[in-house]
Amino acid sequence: MTVAIDPSGAAGSPDDEKPAQETPPAARVASGDDGFWVEPGADGEAGAPAPAESEVAETVVRDAREFGVYARTGGWAFALKVARSVRPGGQPAGQSPKISAKRFAELAGCSPERVMRYYKAWDKAADDGLVPHFEILVPGQEIELPDSDVWHDYYTSRSGAASERGTAIAAAAEAEGIRPTKALEVAENPTALRAAILADPATAGTARAALLDRLKEDPVLQTELARDIARTDELKKAVATESRAADRIGYVRQIAEKGQVRTPAGQTIDAPPELRAEAERHLSLIDELDDGEEAGTWATEAYDSVRELVVQAVEADPELRLKERRTKFYSGLQRATKVFEELTLDDVDDLDDLYEDDMLQRLEELQAAIGTCIATLRKAVPAQP
Repeated sequence: MTVAIDPSGAAGSPDDEKPAQETPPAARVASGDDGFWVEPGADGEAGAPAPAESEVAETVVRDAREFGVYARTGGWAFALKVARSVRPGGQPAGQSPKISAKRFAELAGCSPERVMRYYKAWDKAADDGLVPHFEILVPGQEIELPDSDVWHDYYTSRSGAASERGTAIAAAAEAEGIRPTKALEVAENPTALRAAILADPATAGTARAALLDRLKEDPVLQTELARDIARTDELKKAVATESRAADRIGYVRQIAEKGQVRTPAGQTIDAPPELRAEAERHLSLIDELDDGEEAGTWATEAYDSVRELVVQAVEADPELRLKERRTKFYSGLQRATKVFEELTLDDVDDLDDLYEDDMLQRLEELQAAIGTCIATLRKAVPAQP
C-alpha cells in the first residue's frame, strides 16, 4: 500500500484520507498473516531476502519513515508542522521566521481554516500540558509526540464544531462515550439521519428515546410535539388509547401496591384481601410484558376483573352499599346543579331568537322531577323531638 505524504507538510487527517486501492490478488502471497504483501525475489519466488536499507532509494526510505511517524502519532505529526511554523496569535511578523496561518495555507495548497483546525488542536493540547506551547517551538524542531489515540480528543475535521451548536454536540458525544466527529457528521447531514430513521426501526427507536430524554428539559420542544400530536388524527387516537390503558393500569396498581380502591361512585375504601390478590396477579403479568408488546388488552382485562370485584365487595356490605348510593346521589346532584347554574338568559337580547318549542316543556318536566325528588326526601326527614 502506498501512502502519499504532502511535501508541503499539511497533509490531511485520518478523516480526510481516501482509502488506498487494494493490492491485486496476483501480488499477494500466502504467509502467516493472509493478505500481507511480500516483495517477490528476482526469480519470481516469494520470500526472498529484503534489500538492505542502503540499497533502497532515499525517497522511499523517507516515505517509509514518515509513514511510521504518522502510524504512531496520527495527526500530531502534521499538527507539529503547523505549531512550529505558524506564528501564535498576537505575535508580530519579523520577530521569528514563522509565518501566518494564511501564508502557510497558501504554501500548503489548502484552506486557512484547515490549518487553523490543526493549530487549535495543538493549542488545546498545550493547555493540557500534552505538548509544548507555540512560543517554545522553532521551525524544523522535532519533539516526542503523543500517541495517535488521543488525537481526536483535540482535533475535529469539521468547522461546525467551533460554533456554539457544535460545542454542545461535541460535549454530548463525549458524555455518551463516542467521538465528537461522529456526532457532528450526523448533525451536519440531517437528510441521512432522516433516511436512517425511516428505513430502520432500531434507529427510529434510538431517536425516539433521545427525543424523550430531551423533552424533559426542553419546554419549546414539548409544546411543538404536543401541537404536532394534536394536529394529527392518528396520533391523537394513539395518545387517547395509551392514556386510557395507563389510567387502567394505574387503577390496578393502586389496589395492588397501596391496598386502596376507588368505588364507582368515587369513594376510596380499603381493598379486601381477595381483591388485592387479584390486582397483584394482573399487575405481575403486565410488568412482565416486553417493551414492544401492547399493554392495552392486558390493561382492559385487569381493569374489568378488579372492577367487578369492587362492585361485588360494595354490594356484599350493607353499610358500604348505602354509603355508595348516597355518594352517587350527591355526585349527580352536584353535576346537575353546576350545569343548571351555567344556564343564563342575561346575554340574550331577544328571547324570540333563543326560544325553541321544547325548551319550556323540558324545563317543566325537570321542575316536576325535582318536585317529586324533594317530596320523597321530605318523607325521609327524621321526626323532630
